Amino acid sequence: GYRVSLQGSFLGSNHTFVPFPEYSPRQYIKLDPPSNLQANITASKCQIWWSVPWSFAEILQYELQYKEHSTSWEIALNKTPTSSLPQIEIEAAEFRNGITYIARVRCKVSENEDSYHSQWSEWSQTTLFQRAGIPQLPEKLFNIRTVQFLFVPLSFVTVLYVFWNCKFSSRYTLFFLLGQKASPALTFPHQLPSFSHFTICTMGTLR
Repeated sequence: GYRVSLQGSFLGSNHTFVPFPEYSPRQYIKLDPPSNLQANITASKCQIWWSVPWSFAEILQYELQYKEHSTSWEIALNKTPTSSLPQIEIEAAEFRNGITYIARVRCKVSENEDSYHSQWSEWSQTTLFQRAGIPQLPEKLFNIRTVQFLFVPLSFVTVLYVFWNCKFSSRYTLFFLLGQKASPALTFPHQLPSFSHFTICTMGTLR
């Protein structure tokens, strides 16, 4: 270690002050912040990585902060990597589609390291990333496809309904004569000539 002392003159007398009788530079380190921060997000995960001096890479620990770009750092989320590797993976489900996020990272010597001790570095430069939104069909296209999809089964049901009614409907032909129902015995076309001057409405199967 080192001995740090301060010397000065006060009222004509020399004085020596020793603030650190045993000073070890290794115990008072402040590292430079990580550099080259980058991010890549996919449908399943977000990968963020950075660079640090290789001589300290194995004894460092990190703290990552990220937030929506439009919000304050005071409400940012913190993540601590579980290893000394200068990278971290976050589940993509933690990010909203179409929203831009911003991240930063800082480092210090690991608390499990006995040879060195440091405080947190300053925050690194930030990086931006965004989870892509799920593509959606245009509304007009969706409506057209919906109509096309429903047209076939509805048409089939309509044809089946008409065929069923025609097959099992009454064999009698109904005539409306001056607003009154004609006799069921009156069938078409045998009585057609005598009622040619009236309006005729028929229902059922004509044979």
